[in-house]
Amino acid sequence: MKVIASIDDALALAGAELGVSDWLLVDQDRIDTFAEATGDHQWIHVDQVRARAESPYGATIAHGLLTLSLIPALSKQCFVVDKAKMGINYGLNKVRFVAPVPVGSRLRVRCRLVEVLPTEDGVTTVNLTVQHTVEIDGADKPAAVAEMIGRYVF
Repeated sequence: MKVIASIDDALALAGAELGVSDWLLVDQDRIDTFAEATGDHQWIHVDQVRARAESPYGATIAHGLLTLSLIPALSKQCFVVDKAKMGINYGLNKVRFVAPVPVGSRLRVRCRLVEVLPTEDGVTTVNLTVQHTVEIDGADKPAAVAEMIGRYVF
C-alpha cells in the first residue's frame, strides 16, 4: 500500500502502480441489495431463473454501476492519502465496462496514479487521477476500467 502524505509525495508517485486489493465476492445478495438501492431491477441482474435460460451469460450479472461503486472501498487497500485536511470525489474522466461480472465472481482493483495536477492555488490543493482496473478472478478481460479524480487539500 502506498501512502501519499503531501503533494510532493504524489508527484513522486506519478505513473506508478499504487497497489492491488484483495478479492471481493459479488454474490446475488449484493446484486439484489444494489438493485433495491437504485431501483434497477432489470432481469439480467435479479431474475436468476430467467438469466440462466435467456441470458448469453448463463447467470445473473452485476450492474455496471455496482462494479463501479466497489472501487472506493477496494482502493483503500491500495493507497491512502494521509495528512490531507480534506478530500473529495471530483469526478471521473473515463469509465468503460469491458466485461460482464457473473454472479459468484470475485473482483479486485488495481490502482495506478496517472496524473497529479496542482490546482489554481498551486500550493495546497491537488487533483489526483487514479486509473482503477477492476479485475475478475480467472478472466482475461477486466470488468471495468475507470479514471477517478480525487481533490485533496493539504
